[in-house]
Amino acid sequence: MPERPSMSRLDLNLLVALDALLTERSVTRAALRLHLSQPALSASLARLRTHFGDPLLARRGNSYELTPLALRLSEHTTTALEAARRVFESQADWTPEASTREFIIFGSDYAFATVGQTASRIAAAVAPEVRFRFELHTPALVNDPAGRMRSADGILIPHGHISELNCSDLWSDRWVVLLDEHHPTIGERLTMADLSESPWVFTYQSRSAFTSVGQQLRSLGIEPRIDAVVQSFLGLPYFIRGTRRLGLVQEALANDAATLPGIRVLDPPFDAVPVVNALWWHPVHDGDPEHAWMRSLFERAGRMLAKQAGRA
Repeated sequence: MPERPSMSRLDLNLLVALDALLTERSVTRAALRLHLSQPALSASLARLRTHFGDPLLARRGNSYELTPLALRLSEHTTTALEAARRVFESQADWTPEASTREFIIFGSDYAFATVGQTASRIAAAVAPEVRFRFELHTPALVNDPAGRMRSADGILIPHGHISELNCSDLWSDRWVVLLDEHHPTIGERLTMADLSESPWVFTYQSRSAFTSVGQQLRSLGIEPRIDAVVQSFLGLPYFIRGTRRLGLVQEALANDAATLPGIRVLDPPFDAVPVVNALWWHPVHDGDPEHAWMRSLFERAGRMLAKQAGRA
């Protein structure tokens, strides 16, 4: 087996080229993305092919496809680039007022519409050049948070989904039920029979994507008849209005949902498990003062939301 070159002999600029090539799947487009000439990027591709002993990009007709090795490399390349960026963005004397750091936070639209936008608004007042990039989480990330969160700053997700990361509890929310304003069979109060007999819209429905209250319904002996699954809490009311369907949503979003014509909100007829919202992060960030400041920002936002909900 040939000896691999040591890190000291590798040109880390090749990592940038590799990321562009794997993303664009084209030497021409990758060169444009990096503002390089096509011959220069072709030379980088040749060096990468020699290093890996693999073509990486394989021609199929008029286009290129990633080889099996390239497919495996694509995710690692993005993570490595992000980690390298963070290394060289670190500063000995850091203040939020002068920072231009970008924080990458994963979560659901519920998290972004509540604590995410609150934290972002606080940051804008004290650190105007700090940026946040909020990205929807994926099942792959939730299934392997320890492996996939090293290059991100955090994930906003309630307790019950992940446990391998450090976390800070932010605030608690409660579940309520949405239904059409003119539902033909449900009056001012819900019954367990209503829950059993009505069709439902669920938010998320897979092994790793679920809500605690959805699981609780089944533990109470109710197997919901699910008409639709939508991976959005904010979109839930639009699948309920004008139908006989029910849907469960967090109270922090219910006030906005109730302002939509044709939607009303009722309490569930059982003691629904609370939503304990938390910010989770990889332990690699523990010693980072910028990350600690970011965490304090979300903790402050959580306290504000708890106070607004009367649960401070």
